[in-house]
Amino acid sequence: MGENREVDSGRAGDGVLTGESHRAVHQRWAPRDRPQRSSSFHYLLDLDLDLAEALDNRMRLVARPAATAFTFELDVGEVELAGRLAAAAPGPGVLILEGVLVVNVRVGDRVAAELLGPGDLVEPPARAVEELLACDIGWRALVPMRFAVLDAGFADRVRPWPQLMQALLRRSERRARNLNVQRAIACQPRLDIRLALLLWHLAARWGRVEPGGIRLPLPLTHQLLGRLVGAERPSVSHALSRLARSELVTGHGDEWHLHGRIEDQLAGLVEAPGGRVQQLAGAAARGRR
Repeated sequence: MGENREVDSGRAGDGVLTGESHRAVHQRWAPRDRPQRSSSFHYLLDLDLDLAEALDNRMRLVARPAATAFTFELDVGEVELAGRLAAAAPGPGVLILEGVLVVNVRVGDRVAAELLGPGDLVEPPARAVEELLACDIGWRALVPMRFAVLDAGFADRVRPWPQLMQALLRRSERRARNLNVQRAIACQPRLDIRLALLLWHLAARWGRVEPGGIRLPLPLTHQLLGRLVGAERPSVSHALSRLARSELVTGHGDEWHLHGRIEDQLAGLVEAPGGRVQQLAGAAARGRR
């Protein structure tokens, strides 16, 4: 019952890191030499403690040797997950264990983005249906990542403990809810408000409290921020400059700092009517729960 069981060592997986992608990454987050953990099977409940908490202690001990999953690592840059997702089908999908993943959805010449992190599930695509619009999906690792493949074999092994699949289903619901919040933020007419709300929304998950506010240690470029809120990069740069001059948001593509409280920030941005600050701040507070 001690160390993780490891078998079938192999390569880390489907990662593709181009020279251009490598240069575009800030030095702090760039790929670096580190000991390679081989792709192998591990006890998933040892790697995902939140998932383990879906079971009581007695059930956890029984389920632990059965809930094994193949894990693999990918480095910073553009990654190819299609092969892993195809291998996972018809199981739950690919579970993020470590890192931050950008999901880019392209329609025509426009790209919308979504951020995923530990605990999020990337599900295999549904069967193709007739669509009138062409849609391409790509993935990019913002930091070094680790995944677990939850395939049909995994689903069969954990069948005696439906609590685990229910926990994964709740995570899918959480992902959908976060994406809906992001869509609502993108509907705000003023870009500076959109950016402030987005950064506070992300801070609820990835932020760290610091004197005078919140530190958001995510490598978010102006282009990526634009894809998250539906804006062009030059407009994002101008809006961030306004927020910085107002001492509301400072930082760069490697790390961001949100100063004060969200209520104070919105009060300085929203001119009228008076109840709108409370509405926006209340929505942000509900999103943190």
